[in-house]
Amino acid sequence: MRWGYGRVSPKGQRLYGMSLEDQLEKLLAQGIDQEHILLDTYTGTKIDRPKFNEVLSKLKPGDELVVCKLDRFARTAPEGAMLVRDLVERGVKVNILNMGVADNTPMGKVMVTVMLAFAEYERDMIVERTSMGKAMKREHDPDWREGRKSKEIDNEQFEKLAQKQKDGLITVANCCRELGISRSTWYDRVRKVG
Repeated sequence: MRWGYGRVSPKGQRLYGMSLEDQLEKLLAQGIDQEHILLDTYTGTKIDRPKFNEVLSKLKPGDELVVCKLDRFARTAPEGAMLVRDLVERGVKVNILNMGVADNTPMGKVMVTVMLAFAEYERDMIVERTSMGKAMKREHDPDWREGRKSKEIDNEQFEKLAQKQKDGLITVANCCRELGISRSTWYDRVRKVG
């Protein structure tokens, strides 16, 4: 069975010829039946894409999944490479129209290996750039520390709210909202105060 998948973000649907209509047209041109083409209008940053999850659940060994571009298929190159590898291991052929076919043939395996190598390279480069940026920041700003800056909490207001919460007059969520802090910050502060 041949399946097609396409995705656009809610914003910028017409960018680079990758609107849903463009993707549908390209998938139909590949000879895929329209009822086997699933399309999402979800941002790539969302893990839960209903049509994507549906197509993954329908794929069986011997099936083929056709997508127009890797970035329509996955949120990041590393994620895309891993998805392709997992599908190929399940016996599913993955045809990325602007890259080629990944399957269990020697050439398909080479393609998956190259994709995984580039995905690992991309991850390593991100880690390296992040580390360099942090080192540079530390070198030029002795007061800099990693993570979120601590929020200044008015001690008097905290103590009043803590007492109200202890007496059951207010919830932790309401205390946090009033102070503009997270629950973990609230509990850290409660532990410190005793």
